Amino acid sequence: MGVVAMVVTHALVHAAGNMRTTLIPFIKEDFELNNYQVGIISAIPPLAQAIFSIPAGWISDRSGAKNLVAFSVGLAALGALVAGFSYSPWMFVVSAALMTLTGTFYHPPAHSYTARLSKPKDRAKSMGLLNAGGTFGISIGPFSIYLLMTFFGLQWRQMYQFWVIPIILGIVLIMMTKTDPEGDTLNGNGHVHVQESHKVEADEPTSLLTREFLLFISSRGVRMFGMGMFSPFLSLYLTEVRGWSVTNIGLMLGISGILGLFFSPLGGHYASKFGEKRWVIGCFLVSGAAFLSAFYMPGIYAFMAMYLFYRLFGIMAMPGQASITARLSPPKQMGMGFALTFMPASITGIVAPIVAAWVLNNYGYLPIFIAATAVMYLSVILFALAVKD
Repeated sequence: MGVVAMVVTHALVHAAGNMRTTLIPFIKEDFELNNYQVGIISAIPPLAQAIFSIPAGWISDRSGAKNLVAFSVGLAALGALVAGFSYSPWMFVVSAALMTLTGTFYHPPAHSYTARLSKPKDRAKSMGLLNAGGTFGISIGPFSIYLLMTFFGLQWRQMYQFWVIPIILGIVLIMMTKTDPEGDTLNGNGHVHVQESHKVEADEPTSLLTREFLLFISSRGVRMFGMGMFSPFLSLYLTEVRGWSVTNIGLMLGISGILGLFFSPLGGHYASKFGEKRWVIGCFLVSGAAFLSAFYMPGIYAFMAMYLFYRLFGIMAMPGQASITARLSPPKQMGMGFALTFMPASITGIVAPIVAAWVLNNYGYLPIFIAATAVMYLSVILFALAVKD
């Protein structure tokens, strides 16, 4: 029941929050924004995430999963509600920050909870199941845009309002879940209890401040810088340059959620079989090539196919990355370990959209995507040098 609750809530906390990229053309037109303002709006939520990442990890290691996950789902509902009634750019920025902080407070307890339920050799498989919920949520939000616009004619604010009730039901599901008595209860000092039967392995880390861990999270930050460059402007490129409708964009991003349901667990299986490092590197190499190829493909469906290949292999790399995070984190600091892996992405996410806006104004759209691909490949090199086999 605990694992099911984590998978379901992982989808819910990402659903409404990940509609923003698809809806940017509507938001830009509604609030009469220029490219730099779009970049700034995209940069503020990662700034909030960077500020709260370490507190989220600290709280996760001391409060247990249930309460913090329920709190994060509540933030998602509040963010969707504010977005649904936002009539100024700043109200929308507040809502975007709330929905971004949802992930900040959700990921450390949910990932550490799932990792503690698994044996080390099976962690990648468990993370695959958890990430299946997340990738589904990331994509079901955009897919809901396609459905709600096509069949019900809803406007962008009404789409956020639609998600408030399902997210609140996620809180109910969490409150019905029993806390894991072995891996997620608190001792008398307010720290997460680690079961006495746990055997300390010879290579088990005793500190987060190891060279391998710091380089590992740096490689994640570099990759997220590349992704942060193109994310705010992909929908604008597709609508303004390629002539796509927003419903086409929502359909493309939504399909990748269906891929995540099946291929995230498969990615965890292959990471366990072939080795986490080798599998992650292979997936990222294929993913980057597919991403760049998409922009040289004519027509809608050829672009969609290559973009979905990019998402597919990125999804299959995620369980291996999460398993590496658990391996490099001391058991009593696993929540903080997962929080720190998201912090570099938050920091780079502040700068990347503004850099991309400058590139757009001076050189156009295509150089953004070429530069983003180069940065993502740089992160693969850093990852390969950082993580031991």
